[in-house]
Amino acid sequence: MSTIGKALTLLDTIAGLPHEAGLSELARVSGLDKATTRRFLVELERFGFLEQDSATRKYRIGATPLRLAQIREARLPLLQVGLPILRRLAASCGETVHMSEYSAGRLSTIHAEESFRAHRVTVKVGTLLPLHASASGIAYLAFSPALLIDDYLSHPLERFTAHTIVETGPLRSLLAETRRLGYSVNRQGLENGMISVAAPILAPGKPPVGAVAIAAPLVRVDDRGIENLGSAVREAARAISAALYPLDGRAGTAAFPKSSPAEKAVEELAAG
Repeated sequence: MSTIGKALTLLDTIAGLPHEAGLSELARVSGLDKATTRRFLVELERFGFLEQDSATRKYRIGATPLRLAQIREARLPLLQVGLPILRRLAASCGETVHMSEYSAGRLSTIHAEESFRAHRVTVKVGTLLPLHASASGIAYLAFSPALLIDDYLSHPLERFTAHTIVETGPLRSLLAETRRLGYSVNRQGLENGMISVAAPILAPGKPPVGAVAIAAPLVRVDDRGIENLGSAVREAARAISAALYPLDGRAGTAAFPKSSPAEKAVEELAAG
C-alpha cells in the first residue's frame, strides 16, 4: 500500500472509532508503528483532516472532511434530494428507513430515519453494509455490472447469521429475483430477527449510486407486508434517481409508462 493509502486508512480507522484516541491506541488499532503513526497524524492534522485536543492529546476528525463533503453534496445532492423522500417513506410505512451510498468499494449508510415504534430497528450512520448479507447490498449488487458481481462473488463471503447466504448459486438466484422485482428482500441475513427490503438508486450509464432500505422486526412483517414495503421502497429509490438525473431518460420515472400507477407514486413521493 502507498504512503497516501496508509495515511487515508489511518484516517478511516479514526473515523470508525466511537471515541477520540491517542497515539498509542491509534498505532495499535492501525497496525502501524508509533513513529509512522505519529508522522501521519501530524500531516493529517496540518491539512485539517484531524484535530488534536490540546488537553488530552487525543485525535478526532477535523473540519476538512466536512468541507469536502459539503462540496461533494453541492455537486451530487444525494442527501438534499433524498431526505424529503426518505422522511415521507418512513412516515408512511412506520418502520426505519435508511439510505446508503457506494464509494471506494464499500456501501455505507449516510442517513437513517428511525421508526417511532418502541420495537424498531436502529441503523447508525456510517454503518458498512455487506453486499451479500444486507438488503441494500443485494439491491446494489443486483443492478451492478457483471464484472463487479463476478469479482465480488469470487471471494470468500462472511457469514453473519445462520441465515446469511454465502453460496454463489443461491446468491445469483437472489440477484436475479431482485432484478425482476426491482427490490431485494433480506430475511435475517445480517442480524437475527430483522427483515429488510431495499431498492437501488440508479444512475444513467453507471453503477447505482447507492440504495434505499426499509428495516423492520421480522415478527411484524408478513408476506403481504413485504410486497407493500418492497413496492414503496422501489418507488422511493426511483423518485430519488429521477430527481438526481431529471434530464436523463434512463433514470427514475422514465422506466414507467406515463399512465402507470408506479409512475404516479414516484411523482407523489417526489412532490410531497
